Amino acid sequence: MSRSYRKTPICGMTTKESDKPFKKAEHKRARRAENARDLTYDEPPAAKAFGNPWGAPKDGKQWIYPKRFTEIMRK
Repeated sequence: MSRSYRKTPICGMTTKESDKPFKKAEHKRARRAENARDLTYDEPPAAKAFGNPWGAPKDGKQWIYPKRFTEIMRK
């Protein structure tokens, strides 16, 4: 794999690899809240109440200049 490079020059904003643990925890909170409500009286919780993307450990993605940052373009 000496010639494997990224095709698209996009990388994460922080050194965090993934949002997966954050997403798993937030989906679990949403499922627990849905199961805990009383179906006869309560309204379902809002979908936006869980998993705030601004509270995630990784702040999204950014475009980079591939000729300047060759080490990031390597897989």
